[in-house]
Amino acid sequence: MTAQDSATHPASIAVEGGGARGGTLLAALGVIAFSLTFPSTVWGLESFGPWSLVTLRSTLAALVAGAFLLVLRVPLPAREHRGGLAVVAGGVVIGFPTLTTLALGSATSAHTAVVVGLLPLTTAVFAALRTGRRPSRTFWAAALVGAAVVVAFAVQQSGGRLSAADLYTFGAVLVCAAGYTEGGRLAREMPGWQVVGWALVGCLPFAVVGAVVALPFEPVRLTAHGVTGLVWVAVGSTFCGLYVWYRGMAAIGVARASQLQLAQPLLTLVWSVLLLGEHLTAAAPVAAVAVLACIAVTQRART
Repeated sequence: MTAQDSATHPASIAVEGGGARGGTLLAALGVIAFSLTFPSTVWGLESFGPWSLVTLRSTLAALVAGAFLLVLRVPLPAREHRGGLAVVAGGVVIGFPTLTTLALGSATSAHTAVVVGLLPLTTAVFAALRTGRRPSRTFWAAALVGAAVVVAFAVQQSGGRLSAADLYTFGAVLVCAAGYTEGGRLAREMPGWQVVGWALVGCLPFAVVGAVVALPFEPVRLTAHGVTGLVWVAVGSTFCGLYVWYRGMAAIGVARASQLQLAQPLLTLVWSVLLLGEHLTAAAPVAAVAVLACIAVTQRART
């Protein structure tokens, strides 16, 4: 069997997930990579406008992915997979980065990270609707508690109402959950890195056109932080992070993997303090710890 054949052979896909423990580890590595996304985006905004940053991020990530696909001579995805790849591209590659970057223009990295804590519950709902699987009542109860904590935090921090940044973030959560769900399903039928790679490559023409249009109209002030932030969100979060994330989801399931992201807000709080020097309100770590407590319950609940 050739290397190309093994890349799509069912047995190789099973090995790729690495079993339940390996899948959990891979999904956790993805969460760590994602936890650095918001601080890196804030750094990137030091050098680029929001539209320039989003389009350059997608362009660089797509070039890296395209190089891997080309060198390994990966065939074009099957026709039946292309619709799902479009959903992944629209939600994860375009929608989430655009909306969260706009949110970070007026909200702190820490605040946005806690609001994104809604993503695990939303992904579990999408997964249940898409796959027909029904998580247990305990699973749903713990996920709903985590979601309630996040909503209460957002309202309290925004002075009793949701801000425009919160609305951007909620929109990002919805489109990202759809992309995660469809990507997790595809990762059971084709290698996870190819799901990410083809979704990124499919967005390349739009990203290039967007960058050409945005760059002349937004200021560019290159700094070490700005360039580092751009490189990380493009390669670290968008390509490498999604790669291990989809492999993990293929092994342990979308709903269970999504609950690991409840740890992401707490990790981002740490990076926001260490890398950005943000001052946390008392509610931020309390909310983050509360949703972390939900992880223990959801991970023990059968699906």
